[in-house]
Amino acid sequence: MDENLIRAMDSFGGGLAAHGEVCGAVIGGLAVIGLNLGRSKSGKEADGRMWKYSSLFMKRFKEEVADGKLLCRDIAGVNWRDRDQVTRFHEGEGFRSCQVLAGKTARIIGELLERKP
Repeated sequence: MDENLIRAMDSFGGGLAAHGEVCGAVIGGLAVIGLNLGRSKSGKEADGRMWKYSSLFMKRFKEEVADGKLLCRDIAGVNWRDRDQVTRFHEGEGFRSCQVLAGKTARIIGELLERKP
C-alpha cells in the first residue's frame, strides 16, 4: 500500500475534514474505482466501466451500508464541530461503527472490481 496515498486520503475522515459532509468511505471507494478504471492522462476518453461501477457503488453503499444516507453527520449522528459530541463518539461505539462501515464499503468495492475484465 502506498503510504503517500493513505496520507493523502486521511483528511477525508469525519465527512471531509470533520465537516460532516460526504462520508470518507464513499470518497475512498470512488478513489479506488478511479485508480483502477480512471483515465491515466488528461484528454484521454474515460472508461465507461468507471462510471458504471461508480454508480453501482453509490447505490449499494446507500442501500447496504448507510440506510440511504451519504453524509457523515447523518450516518454517524455527530456534529463534528462539537467537541463534546466527538468525544462521546470516540468513547462509545461510534468509532467501531465507522470501522464496520469501512469494512462493508471495502467488500462492495472488492466485489465490483472482481467483475472487471
